[in-house]
Amino acid sequence: MLNWRLANEIITEDCSEEEKDPVFRESVRCKVFLGFTSNLTSSGVRETIRYLVQHHMVDVVVTTAGGVEEDLVKCLAPTFKGDFSLPGAQLRSKGLNRIGNLLVPNENYCKFEDWIIPIFDKMLEEQTTEKIIWTPSKVIARLGKEINDESSYLYWAYKNDIPVFCPGLTDGSLGDMLYFHSFRNPGLIIDIIQDIRAMNGEAVHATPRKTGMIILGGGLPKHHICNANMMRNGADYAVFINTAQEFDGSDSGARPDEAISWGKIRGSAKTVKVHCDATIAFPLLVAETFATKREKEREAIAKADIEGRS
Repeated sequence: MLNWRLANEIITEDCSEEEKDPVFRESVRCKVFLGFTSNLTSSGVRETIRYLVQHHMVDVVVTTAGGVEEDLVKCLAPTFKGDFSLPGAQLRSKGLNRIGNLLVPNENYCKFEDWIIPIFDKMLEEQTTEKIIWTPSKVIARLGKEINDESSYLYWAYKNDIPVFCPGLTDGSLGDMLYFHSFRNPGLIIDIIQDIRAMNGEAVHATPRKTGMIILGGGLPKHHICNANMMRNGADYAVFINTAQEFDGSDSGARPDEAISWGKIRGSAKTVKVHCDATIAFPLLVAETFATKREKEREAIAKADIEGRS
């Protein structure tokens, strides 16, 4: 996936003159779709995701509502380490919400509301006065711009013009905030149809590039990426990392071979499913692949620069 270049492929008779140019062919890389569930943003993978987005190592991101809001809330207030066995009733009485063995105070979401509601007000004003059509990905890009925090992967996605798709935008605290805002200042409209066109277009119009999928966890992000790639007769590479099993028939637990039957992954594709906790496996994989490759490229550039000056 990381090493593929258009230059590796045989030049076809019907390709454009640009596609015949050796320099252009060497520059064309695989389009990488990264998907992850919200718990991974909560549980320590956020920094690894931020690294990939900051250095533009992925091209399209798909996540859940929690995968968006958790990134933003962590810029506003800290999350604390607790324990999986802490009693829910006691935590509730103390204003603490548990995510696995992590604790998030109610105050964090109060700060989130104070931060985001004025942004929604401004977006509604722009919808009215400038006729802007908001979509989930446009909303997310705007929030990445407004957070203006380098620890946020959404900030870097905005800065590097990497789309972040979330068809379940209302399924979380973000949905709560949109709900509250609809009473305080009604009228904000978010168009999901334009986003499904944009998401599928990322796959359909990837040619002459190949596409690769890296999907952490299951659920909505996994299916959304796979389904988009079905529109181009399948992805060329796929890496699934999750602990779900396929015996219950869920898409979350499905192996790559099942996606091949739907045309979401090509029959000729290189695929793997890693049966492991993604919070353990993914940082290690990134360190040995993306990070190592980037370091080698930096060393090569530095060497060429020294040789050029000498």
